[in-house]
This record gives sequence, structure tokens and C-alpha cells, in this order.
Amino acid sequence: MERPAWAPRGIDISVPSVSRIYDYYLGGSHNFESDREAARKAMEFMPGLPKIMQANRAFMRRAVGYAVERGITQFLDIGSGIPTFGNVHEVAQELHPGARVAYVDHDPVAVAHSEAVLDGNPDAVVLAADLRKPREILGSPQLSGLLDLDRPVALLLVAVLHFVENSDDPYEAVATLRDALAPGSVLILTHASFDGIPLTQERAGGTVGVYKDIRNPLIMRSRDEIGRFFEGYEMVEPGLVSMPLWRPDAPPEQEDPYAFSGYAGVGLLT
Repeated sequence: MERPAWAPRGIDISVPSVSRIYDYYLGGSHNFESDREAARKAMEFMPGLPKIMQANRAFMRRAVGYAVERGITQFLDIGSGIPTFGNVHEVAQELHPGARVAYVDHDPVAVAHSEAVLDGNPDAVVLAADLRKPREILGSPQLSGLLDLDRPVALLLVAVLHFVENSDDPYEAVATLRDALAPGSVLILTHASFDGIPLTQERAGGTVGVYKDIRNPLIMRSRDEIGRFFEGYEMVEPGLVSMPLWRPDAPPEQEDPYAFSGYAGVGLLT
């Protein structure tokens, strides 16, 4: 397997990564053949996976716009992945020049590529850290050097919590982050679920099996289980809904059926 020049040293390019698979779904170029092979296997069961990722990214952009409208100019994006076109810093800084964005990911390729993309941007940083260790994120000098947690922050947990198993206590991690935020902060969240997928659960389970095989289990949670992540927040209208239904720019009926898979929501910390 040929090693791309941009691949950080020490990375085993034969092992798939969820952030690089996501990059592939979105049409990005920072993925390896092992990632593409896993993605193609997953799409054999669920061919609409790229549509789900596109709906996810479109929701994120609308939610960031909502945060800026509320006067929020600080963003903490955990599980940020590889910053393909239209990522948080581009959206936020276009709407509010000087908006500050801290990206967090544990994939070395995502971190290395983010550093390259953000080079020369004084209002954005990337941290190599893991959502499952929120205190390490909150205690990072890089974070405190950019964001003022005494002022409102938009916390993004977009398409990441479904890769955190219950044994790693994702609810505790999200609560720890919430307790560090100032009133007026918002939580922007998406999560995979069997709900809304235009397939039988058995067929969709084939995709879940692919992720399990690459040792990145995909945890499909129910609407109520996803809603628990918003404990301590006041849900912003229209609540926890399919991604195209959250404050859409265009009529949702024009969306691909796969776009309605899973849930998205925004919570306000009062």
C-alpha cells in the first residue's frame, strides 16, 4: 500500500479510521485505501451513507449560524475529524470575523491535516485529545489560550458520541463538559440511530457490523437515549429531530430519504 506524502509518520495506514472514512463519504482526499475499503463495505448495506454525512454537515452549518446569531463567537468542536470544505471555522469566521474555534480529535491524521489547514489562522487551534477524557481537554493550555470558558461557548459533538461505548460513560463526559461552560452556551449534537433509516434494522445492522469489525463500534441509540445528553440544557426549537428538520434552509421534502436517519438538536444552557 503506497504511503501518501502527507501521512504523518508512525500512522499505520492499513488500519481504517472513522474520521478518514467520514472524509471519504464527504468526497475528501485525506483517506487511505483501508478507509475507502471499509466505507465501500458499509455502503453495500447502506448506500445512502454519504447523504447522511452531507445532511449532518448541513445541520452543523445551520447550527453554527444560529450560535453566531445568539452572539456566541467561541466554538469547541470535539471529534472534529478532518476539516473538509465548509467546516466550523470557515462558517463561524465568515459570519463573525474573529470568531475563535478549537478543534479536538484523537486521530493523528485529522490533527495533522487540521494543523496544515489552520496554519496562519490565529483564531483557530487543534488539540490532540479524546472526548472520553474531557478533563484533559478542559485543562489544555491550548484551549485556555484561545477560549474564555467564562463566556458562552458553542460545544459541538457532531457525529462523535455514537462512537463512544456505554462502558466509557459518554453521559458523564458530556456532563463534565457542560459543567465547565458558562450560561448562554449551546450544545450542538448529532447522533446515529436506527430511527429514520429507510431500511430494515437487520440490513442497517450490516453497516454497524463493518464498524465493529474495524474496532470502532457504532452505537445506535434511541431518541430517548440521545435526549439524555441534553440534561441541564433547554432544547431549542424544534427540539431533537431528524437533521433536515432542524431549521431547514430548503423544504425538507426535497431531501434524500437517507438524510432523515438519526437525530440532531441544539440545547441552550440557562
